[in-house]
Amino acid sequence: MRPALFPRKLQTDRLSFERLCHETIDAIEYYQYCSHAEPGIEAVTRYLPWDPHETVKETADYIDELEAKWANGTRAEYLLRVRECEEGSVAGSAGLIVDWETETAKPAIWLRRQFWGRGYSGERAAALIELAFDRLDLDLVAIPVQDGNDRSRRAVEKYVDRFGGGYDGLIRNSTRRPDGTIIDHHRYSITREQYEKRNADTQLS
Repeated sequence: MRPALFPRKLQTDRLSFERLCHETIDAIEYYQYCSHAEPGIEAVTRYLPWDPHETVKETADYIDELEAKWANGTRAEYLLRVRECEEGSVAGSAGLIVDWETETAKPAIWLRRQFWGRGYSGERAAALIELAFDRLDLDLVAIPVQDGNDRSRRAVEKYVDRFGGGYDGLIRNSTRRPDGTIIDHHRYSITREQYEKRNADTQLS
């Protein structure tokens, strides 16, 4: 059951999602995107829960970890590729972290800097929100945004409002970054009821 829990592929108007695993991308190639070999990687990882990878082995171990979480049903991670305009270029990755005990999903995303400002974050979020509610039958999608990351907050506010959700508040000392820094998160959320109501209202309009 668990290996088939998540779909291996998803698709939106501009993006294709393909399971991120050793079968779909070589660790050396993915390392190029996640390390200092990638232009602008420091800006990309500034508000992410990971730092630029230092070795190919670190990247390979990370993919191993994602494969294990896929298998046990706690995280679906996808390569994001731009479909037509850039010949399937890897734009980054998108994930859905699932807590089955609380029936909650947390979307995750990172984009290479050259793909910023094109609306891909909201497009990716819509696909993962649909996955959480329509396929996985979860009760809540929660989106944490690190305090100070105003750019991401603006993007999140747009798609949360689109699906009828709202702002829950600031969570102090929410988590710790790899460098030891303790950070605060702004949390947004969408309930199943809000999602279904917004979908029903859209169909009636």
